[in-house]
Amino acid sequence: MHRVVAVVTTIVILGLVNWSIIQKEKHLAEGRRVNLSLMPVDPRSLMQGDYMALRFSLAEKVRAALPQVKSSTGQRHGILATSDGHVVVKLDEQSIGTFKSIYSGKTLANNEILMHYRVRNGKVKLATNAYFFQEGHAKKYESAKFGQFAVNKEGELLLVLMLDEHLNKID
Repeated sequence: MHRVVAVVTTIVILGLVNWSIIQKEKHLAEGRRVNLSLMPVDPRSLMQGDYMALRFSLAEKVRAALPQVKSSTGQRHGILATSDGHVVVKLDEQSIGTFKSIYSGKTLANNEILMHYRVRNGKVKLATNAYFFQEGHAKKYESAKFGQFAVNKEGELLLVLMLDEHLNKID
């Protein structure tokens, strides 16, 4: 009986893992490509082993547009409450996304897209705050100026690759 339970549990877990992989692959294949500009990160933590710490200018714009937590006296503390939401991002002809507004339910223009954000520990997070690459290849990623994302209809983002200042893929 224990073997049957173990086999069934293993099959269910493998099925769920494979379903998740299929959904991510579909997201990557069908998601709209959007390029978001990177902001400088403290150079001491920019390259650590086999990943690069990331900050996006869009996240800073979202942070500035969100209401701050107020004290009992009504003063703002510069702290954001934990939350989730969507931001309206305007795309130019090169698919570079810039902040337009926090989503309020209005219909989007053809050159606009929704992106999901979340606030955790007072910081705005998009998809990721790190880009992983093969160890020993840090030097070529120092020229990264954009992160390219696949964005699905729900506004979920997956980081696809890094781009230089001319929007060329960094291999």
